[in-house]
Amino acid sequence: MRNTMKVAKWEIKRNMKNKSYLIGLLLTPIIIIGFMVLGSVFGDSEEEVSEPATVFVNDELGVYEEMVSTVEQAGMDWELMLTDLTEEEAAEEVTDSEQTAYLFVNQENLESGFLTVYTSDDMDAFFMSEIQVLTGPIQAMKMEELGLTDEQLAGISQGVQFVEASDTDAATGDNEESTGGTEENPLETLVPGIFGGFVLLSVVFTGMAIFQSASQEKKDKIAEIILSSLTPAELMQGKIVGYFVLGLIQTIVSTVLILPVLMWRLDEPLLQYLLVPELALYLLIAILGYLLFASLFVGVGATMADVTTAGNFQGFVMMLPFLPFVFIGPVLSDPSGLMAQIGTYIPFTSPVVLLLRLTSLEEWPWIEIGISLVILAITVWLFMKLAGKIFKVGILMYGKNATPGEIWKWLKA
Repeated sequence: MRNTMKVAKWEIKRNMKNKSYLIGLLLTPIIIIGFMVLGSVFGDSEEEVSEPATVFVNDELGVYEEMVSTVEQAGMDWELMLTDLTEEEAAEEVTDSEQTAYLFVNQENLESGFLTVYTSDDMDAFFMSEIQVLTGPIQAMKMEELGLTDEQLAGISQGVQFVEASDTDAATGDNEESTGGTEENPLETLVPGIFGGFVLLSVVFTGMAIFQSASQEKKDKIAEIILSSLTPAELMQGKIVGYFVLGLIQTIVSTVLILPVLMWRLDEPLLQYLLVPELALYLLIAILGYLLFASLFVGVGATMADVTTAGNFQGFVMMLPFLPFVFIGPVLSDPSGLMAQIGTYIPFTSPVVLLLRLTSLEEWPWIEIGISLVILAITVWLFMKLAGKIFKVGILMYGKNATPGEIWKWLKA
């Protein structure tokens, strides 16, 4: 263990003096910040030219004037107008309109607790959240009409909610999920998940430098000198630990530079969302993912005479971290679907797929998570053992890249 830490410190010091690493250390967060600033500039320009929304109200309960007053007090950039169109006519009219919404306030919708809203395709994504401000006048009207019977008190506590026309059936069919209780801020689950993914990417991409480290030592013919004072296993483990720390340094530097800009841009307490118990699970997934790929990199890197002469087999191994991109689309569209479950159990894809699923699902599938982590941990242990065998022979092999057949013989030895 002592020699392992010596190798790790040596790798850290060597890279911290490397100009390429230092430039990348600072350039990565600067590029990300640059995109955020440019996005805010263009975003602000779009907001300045955006037109106010026109909201037509079919009011059968006599609360239109109170709605107008509520919109003015809330400072909404809307133009409220009365309409006598039916829901069928509004559904047709809204398809040919811009920045337009139709909402229907009638006794039937009031009793169900869901007031139908039809919106044009270009309506702002936050409109359905903003329109909930109009529930105030309707609630006040309900309280004036109701007495103190148990049934009427239940009607008050049920509340009302505006839902898009396409969501009406789903909302009324699942009354428990749609009423009673405040909606969770999506950032509470997204922030720690995104940070876990950033840690995974940082340490994995930094760990890919193990390829170059192992092959460079072979090229410079200093492997024998190093191995005269420690074992191949200690050298391999030291490299894995060293590049893991380098990846964490990249993460820390990027977080320190990017987080304040994000907090300013989003005007949200991101640090409060980040430091939550769930973050421990995300970091565990990231660490296991790094150990898996690092064991592959260090083992295969020892089989190459030079990075520039890497063969098809070595090139395939370097592409494995990008394999999860195949599952991104299916997982985002259906986090509980078959493709998401398959990706969860494949060791090479499970770290990224798990992070995507955990940030998308309201209720975590703990059984699937546990099975996936066990599979991933066993795979890491197995690949560490196999990488040790490959590294032991490959680090002293000069002149050519090892073929898959030769590597197979080393594993069976």
